[in-house]
Amino acid sequence: MNWYRLRTAVGGLRRLAELTDEDKQACVDAYRFFQRMQAGEPTETAEETKAVADYYKVLNNMLSIFDLEKLYIPPQLDESLGLYGNQLLCEQAVLQELALENPARSHLLDMGCGRGRISHYFATLTGGRVSGYNIDPNQIENAIDWAAECGMSDRLHFKVGDHHEPLQYDSETFDGCFSFQAVWPFFKKEELDAHAAEMYRVLKPGARYACSEYLLTPHFDWENEEHLRLHRAYLPTLAATQSMYPADVCAALERAGFEILVSAPSKRPAWPICEQKRDLILGGRKLVRALEAIRVVPPWVEESLELLQSGGQAWTDAEKSKIADLNWRIVAEKAVV
Repeated sequence: MNWYRLRTAVGGLRRLAELTDEDKQACVDAYRFFQRMQAGEPTETAEETKAVADYYKVLNNMLSIFDLEKLYIPPQLDESLGLYGNQLLCEQAVLQELALENPARSHLLDMGCGRGRISHYFATLTGGRVSGYNIDPNQIENAIDWAAECGMSDRLHFKVGDHHEPLQYDSETFDGCFSFQAVWPFFKKEELDAHAAEMYRVLKPGARYACSEYLLTPHFDWENEEHLRLHRAYLPTLAATQSMYPADVCAALERAGFEILVSAPSKRPAWPICEQKRDLILGGRKLVRALEAIRVVPPWVEESLELLQSGGQAWTDAEKSKIADLNWRIVAEKAVV
């Protein structure tokens, strides 16, 4: 695993070096865009979608250097394990919730698949197929390359697609669907129904959707200034559009036809792992500042890491205050006709 992580970090550095200056500036501009949006500036869905793609085109490579290749922070289910080990435990739990009748013959949909590493793990565990869907072509390219390198191109398939548009799959294609901090924060409340309906359409009767997603808890109060301050600080790190309560998402899923089997907080908090990665990024900033002084790296790297570090601290404070949950659990089942 250490060798894999080293390769991943080196690959992230290489891909960052290959990006244009325009790509890198677009990432910083996208972050500032989401900050303005959280401050109340009116925005259009098309602008938000472009900003998400611009942001993650750089961020996915940057975070791979800091062992965050899967782009999500899991709950600390086992204190003896680090980020990666707890990610695997979280993924195993979500897969179990899908309750697949025949895993080896299953075809699953990974919504917001990122670089395809979770898709790869699910395909490895089930022996079946997984299709990944993501808005960022850079991440999809990486996912396709990794599938080929692992000799799994026949069981791992990836597409670039916008979640706000109809999904590029036939009806009743999948035996299950899953997501990890990749779906619901990227929609306005009035857009939830359309996406829930699309998820329902592409699942087979009796199939389930299971997730570990960032949502507000019922303790979050839009009239509380401290809650709002933390929300404005942490949400741009996710490039999220809005924050939803679990009830908002579950209501949309039910209107689409799903039966909600589970809607519950994460079993353990994610903030201890947030703190670990915040400290790692702090160490990275010290190195970057030294490299900036001798003009080895450009100033935008330090600025990006500063934004991630401050946002990570806000995530920690929000979870400790129990006003946000990075891994709220939802399991929904499509009716058998």
